Amino acid sequence: MAQLHNSITTIPRLFKYLAETVANETTKPLMKHKVEGKYIPISYDEFREQTENFAYGLASLGVKSSDKVAIISENRPEWVYSDMAILSLGAIDVPLYPSLTADSVEFIINNSESKGIIVSNKLQLTKFLKIRDNCKSIEFIVVLNEKDFNPEVKGLFTFQQIQELGKKFKKENPDLLKDSIEKVKPEDICTIIYTSGTTGEPKGVVLTHNNILSNVRAALEVFPIGKDDVFLSFLPLCHIFERMAGYYTAFSSGGTICYAESIETVAQNLLEIRPTIMTTVPRLFERIHSKIMKNVESQPEKKQKIFHWAIEVGKEYQKARKLKKVPFSLAAKHKIADKLVFKKLRERTGGRLRFFISGGAALSKDLGEFFEAVGILIIEGYGLTESSPVIAANRLDDYKFGTVGKPFPGVEVKIAPDGEILAKGPNIMQGYYKNPKETEATIKDGWLYTGDIGEFDSEGFLKITDRKKHLFKTSAGKYIAPTPIENLFLASKYIDQFVLIGDRRMFLTALIVPDFEALKEYADSNNIKYNDVADLIKDERINKFLENELNQMQRTLANYERVRKFALLDRPFSIETGEITPSLKIRRKYIEERYRDLIERMYESLEKKSE
Repeated sequence: MAQLHNSITTIPRLFKYLAETVANETTKPLMKHKVEGKYIPISYDEFREQTENFAYGLASLGVKSSDKVAIISENRPEWVYSDMAILSLGAIDVPLYPSLTADSVEFIINNSESKGIIVSNKLQLTKFLKIRDNCKSIEFIVVLNEKDFNPEVKGLFTFQQIQELGKKFKKENPDLLKDSIEKVKPEDICTIIYTSGTTGEPKGVVLTHNNILSNVRAALEVFPIGKDDVFLSFLPLCHIFERMAGYYTAFSSGGTICYAESIETVAQNLLEIRPTIMTTVPRLFERIHSKIMKNVESQPEKKQKIFHWAIEVGKEYQKARKLKKVPFSLAAKHKIADKLVFKKLRERTGGRLRFFISGGAALSKDLGEFFEAVGILIIEGYGLTESSPVIAANRLDDYKFGTVGKPFPGVEVKIAPDGEILAKGPNIMQGYYKNPKETEATIKDGWLYTGDIGEFDSEGFLKITDRKKHLFKTSAGKYIAPTPIENLFLASKYIDQFVLIGDRRMFLTALIVPDFEALKEYADSNNIKYNDVADLIKDERINKFLENELNQMQRTLANYERVRKFALLDRPFSIETGEITPSLKIRRKYIEERYRDLIERMYESLEKKSE
């Protein structure tokens, strides 16, 4: 089990440790990325050289301690070089989601007073150039893709041009980088990460080197991660979860990081890289599960029976294993189930995966148990950008599905009288940048008010029930936590997205984005004619079928928690339309406003029914 080396008290010192110490101890690559269809290794020496040259280049442009530099790029090695270079100069980086609109980029650049911006490609460059005249603090732009350089754009450089400037500047100032790395202190600001928020303007979360590294230290203490581990990285590096867990922790453990080409290619990249650990979000498991079930349903009945038998055996076996009481007959059945079913499913993840770490949203208990039965362990954690990010996590030898585990080492957690989760520790942010009002509302007496509602169970596992601001009250005075109800329905293969409606209403209704592929298959096998998805969702037989599906699924719910009516939408909620945040969280208020007429029509028809 790796530990954070004593010398690593800041991120620049992590760079120094990797470049000077680990580089001399291993021939293993630090990273791999895809070039022209092949995964190419990047050595520790190349990492040092690329980062140093870029750091000196930025210094030649006047970047110094406490300056801010923005990065808007997909995951790639240059993201890492840029990050390490900026921080090694004592400067602060401001990472942005590539999916952000030009307006959001403008707000963040101006609010953070960024001196420069690093963009990945033509799309991001064009987006920034639209608003450039409104961003007075920007002195230079760096584009990572050489081919997207435009000599007519004032103050634009390619990544390589900056590195060439750096080589010259290094000759004149050979000790600059070494000196600046030494000067960076653990309590200095490392990064300002803007949370998209489900309402209002983005807020800049100020995190120090110590905030983040305290979380890295705890992660290495809790998870058995070491130099033989291979990580597949696909979650955005601009998100603190991937940055802390899939990048800084991976580097600190001596592991190798391989970058997925995109979210769409993850299934293929899993087979190519055969990772041992992967940080991810529940959406990935929902997709994998849905694909597995579709495939099973297309098989002959005999094969379907074998699959369902194997899953039951797997669940039974895992329960018995935890109690350390596995009967011989069950062990024998499990061996057969593994050979016939589980081994093939595990091979889809490359066959070497030790565990997944899941965060960002709630993982349904059923999904956790399904994958555990197959022999794929998902360890769920919980946190916020404001807590660098982990507050609590399950452990490999101490986990419970349906919970987010126990508090992380060094983090205190308590439940406020109204049920809100409060956290305190070295990982808690300094505050929101230039926003004292929001800071005071969020941090009181050193405690971070998370905005999440939760409870500890009898064994000390933390359970999240919902977001505080998501809780709503029906007109009958019943409190509703929408997330668990939504997760129940999201388990249906016919449902892709689901938003519960019912604040100050007599009954609950829902907006549903169906899984169009699954719906088309159902329509085809039942001779339901359609030209497009708009035809499908208007068809009475489809609506009736989905109504039955919902009724089957909600039998376990209390009467006041049941969905009485729903409306089908013909396109998914997206980041571009503002219905979901870049971290894939639903913007409820925005959706309710956007579909207000449709919602009102649902309630009018319900009222007529109850008259």
